[in-house]
Order: sequence, then C-alpha cells, then structure tokens
Amino acid sequence: MNLKNQIGWLFILGALGVFIPYTILTITFDYPDILRQEVGVILTKFHEGGNSLILTWWLFAILGLPMLVAYKQLGKSLEPKSDNVSWLTSIGIIGLVTQMIGLLRWTFVVPILAENYFQGDATSKAIAEGLFQVVHQFGGVILGEHIGQIFTIIWLIGLNTIIVNNKLIPKSLSYLGYLSSVIYLLAQAELFATVINNFPVWDLAGFIGSTLWLIWIIWLGIHFIRTKVSL
Repeated sequence: MNLKNQIGWLFILGALGVFIPYTILTITFDYPDILRQEVGVILTKFHEGGNSLILTWWLFAILGLPMLVAYKQLGKSLEPKSDNVSWLTSIGIIGLVTQMIGLLRWTFVVPILAENYFQGDATSKAIAEGLFQVVHQFGGVILGEHIGQIFTIIWLIGLNTIIVNNKLIPKSLSYLGYLSSVIYLLAQAELFATVINNFPVWDLAGFIGSTLWLIWIIWLGIHFIRTKVSL
C-alpha cells in the first residue's frame, strides 16, 4: 500500500473511530445536550451508565489515534509544497491530543466524582459537584473544546488551502472544509457563555461543525484512495 492510500485509510479509520462512539453517547448518555443539565443530573446519569459508559468514553478518546499518524504523514509529504506545513502539522496534532485529554476526564476523573456524589451525604454531593465543575471547565472547556477545537480549525483551514492550491482535492471538498471551519468556530460562543452572561450561542454549531469536519476527513481519505493524485 503506497503512502497516499495509507493516509487515506488512516483518515477514514480515525474519523469513524470518533463518530461511532460519539453516536453511541448521543443515544445512551444524551451527549452533548446532557452538559446543559444541572451537575447533579449529569453525575447521576453518568453513574447509572456504569462501566459500559466509561468504556465508551475511553473509546471516544482513543479511537481517533489513526488521525494523528495521518496528520504527520500528510504533513511530511506536503512539506516541499509549502513552508507552512510543518507548523500546521504541529498545530493539528496538538489540537487532537488536547481533545483526547479533555475526553479522558470522563474515563478517569468523572467516575470517581459520580461515585462520591451517588454514595455521599449532602456535603459530599456538594464537593463532588464543585469538583466536577472545575474539572469540566479546565479539561473540557479550556483543553478539549477551546484549545483543541481552535487548533483543529487552524489546521483544517491551513491544510485545506494548501492541498486545494496544489490541485490535490476538488473545489467541492475544499468548500466543505471551509464551511465546517466557520460553523465549528461558532461553537466557541458556547464556551464563552459559561463565563459571560447572555453571550449569544448557536446550540447546534458544535454538533454540525464537528460532524462536517469528520465528513471532510472521510471524504479526503476516500479521495486519496480512489484517485491518482500525487502527494
């Protein structure tokens, strides 16, 4: 299998590895809408999910790893075509890693808080709620959703521009990349709304933006596999 096909398959596997557990979480945990509920409701529902929910969160964080390899291989192959590829690749990898770290809080931190909330008295419940808010704001909002998504958007716009300028993808695919970037960026408003009262928010921006990003990744992978473009 040549490098182009390897990159294509890695993108497809990584994107599906993210999309499948994400879909399961929307069904079993009402994610991401559950995050707009009271902390007590979140911790109770998480505790009710048991080990299968913890494992699903771990898979959600880990199964995107093939994309890290794809980012690196694609970046290395494109370095002769643009001076910006090297730093864009680093930005993209940092974006993916920080999102993984943010997601892993649901596997290694939230279960403890949920257990303490479920088993504890009123004081223990209050402490668990406070700790959840701190962990969620730092691991989720700052790392996973702010830094992770912003860096991913920068990578997407930059790489999309480079590969379309070098005629490696059709313009329709590049348009999807730009569209997903704009919508994904609008999802940042929801993060600012956690600290700024009445900040305008489009609730669907995160879901639509991330879904279009994954579709772009899969389409890019298929394009690399099925066409004779030379990287």
